[in-house]
Order: sequence, then structure tokens, then C-alpha cells
Amino acid sequence: MDNSGRLADTATAKQNKSGRNLPAAIAVAVVLLGAVAASLIFRKELFVLLAVVAICGGIWELSKAFERRDIHIPVLPLCVGTAGILISAYISGAEALMVSFILTVGGVVVWRVLDGGGIAAVRDSAAGVFAAAYLPLMAGFVMLMLAHDDGPMQVALFILLAVANDTGGFFAGVRFGKHPLAPSISPKKSWEGLAGSFLLTMLVGVVGAYLLEVNPIVGIMLGLLTPITATVGDLAESLIKRDLQLKDMGSLLPGHGGILDRLDSLLLTAPFVYLILGAAPTLPGMP
Repeated sequence: MDNSGRLADTATAKQNKSGRNLPAAIAVAVVLLGAVAASLIFRKELFVLLAVVAICGGIWELSKAFERRDIHIPVLPLCVGTAGILISAYISGAEALMVSFILTVGGVVVWRVLDGGGIAAVRDSAAGVFAAAYLPLMAGFVMLMLAHDDGPMQVALFILLAVANDTGGFFAGVRFGKHPLAPSISPKKSWEGLAGSFLLTMLVGVVGAYLLEVNPIVGIMLGLLTPITATVGDLAESLIKRDLQLKDMGSLLPGHGGILDRLDSLLLTAPFVYLILGAAPTLPGMP
């Protein structure tokens, strides 16, 4: 067999072990990161719009997944609420974020009750409230970061931390993974992959702290916390998919699955990164 054949076999083996179409996954990731980078560089409002579209797409995917259990969440009020939550958080801060979230929850419940009462309405309303808390509320913390003077840098660091977590975990898991992390939930995750996530997020966190001119301890904290929150977020979505008997939440992103399959680790990480970066000014700066 020639060298090209060996390389092809190696690539195929890695794809089979990871469960991803690696070339497609890389291409989609480059396009997504390019769109995010362009919005952060040129106009922060473009990133807000991009976030609204992404979260509404995630809500749509979640609604389709819940329909497998005869649960019907009110998509329209959730999408309207998403726009309100993200825009108000960006413009007016944390108080507006919480007020918009409460109004969205109220709107979701009222919308569903007007469509009929009973046990089904309670079930659908509860699922709608979960969707509001899981998606737009968590994404609202990214808008709070974006609103700062150095908001694009903070958001870029937040996204790169998540990318580093996925990338470090993926390559370390494919190369060294032997000990399953949570075999009953996500068989492909390994402790070796988690170690790779920690190493790469620590590096990104320290570099990010240097660029933001804050204490390197902030970068270390981000590097230690991100793999934990991102992994919990990913495993939580895996539990939902397992209960719904789904492999992916959707198929909009080749090599990645659905929008929610890319947002799961970001969503739970956002409030913690926001809090840590918010505390950074209280620490001594760079020497």
C-alpha cells in the first residue's frame, strides 16, 4: 500500500474513533469562527444579531427533539423573548437581563395556557421555561461581557476557551483516550481527553489574561473552570439526547450535528466566565 493509502486509512480510523467527519467539522468550524470574528471586529451589534439567530435555531432544534416525547414548547414567544433578553442585556445590563427573562417565562406560560389547559399545558410550559433558562438566559451573560469597552476581547476569549476545551479534548481523546469519563452518558469522552482540555484551556486562559492586561491568576482560573463547566454542559445535553433517543440535536452543521451540539458547552460556561472576568479588576494587574 502506498503512503497516500496509509494516510487515508489513518484518517478514516481517527474519524471512526472520534465519531466525526473531521474534514467537514474543521471546515464548518472555520466558517463559524470567521463569522464570529468578523462580527466582533466590525460591529458588536452584528454579534448580537448572530447570537439571536443561533439561539433561536437552538430553540427550534430543542422543540423538534421534545416533540418525540409529545412535548410542544411555544417556539414563537421563546424566540421573541430571546431577542428581548439578548438585546436588553447588551444595552441595559444584568437587571434588564433578568427582567426580560421573567417576562419571557410569563409570556411562554400564558401563550401555552391560551392554547389549552390541563396536564399537557403544565408539561409544555415547564419545558418552555427550561428552554428559556437553558438558552437565552445563559447566552445573556455573553451579551453582558460584550457590552464592556473591551467586550469583543472578552467574548473572543470566552469562545476560544470553549474551542480549546473541545480541541484539546478531541485530539487527546483520539490519541490517548483509554479510560471512559462517563461511559453510560457519552462513551467517547475519556479522562485523557479531559486532561487535554485542561492543558489547552490553561494556555489560552493565560494568554488571554495577558492580552486583557489582567492578573495571570484570572487566566489560570478560566483554564481550570472552563473544562469543568463545558464538560458538564456537554454531558447534560448528552443526557437529554439519550432520553430522547437522539444521536445529534440536528444536522445543520456537518461534522458537528446541530446548533445545540455546538452551544451546549458554551451555554453553561458563559455565566462563570462573566463572573471571573468581572472580578478581574479587583485583582492586581500585570506588572
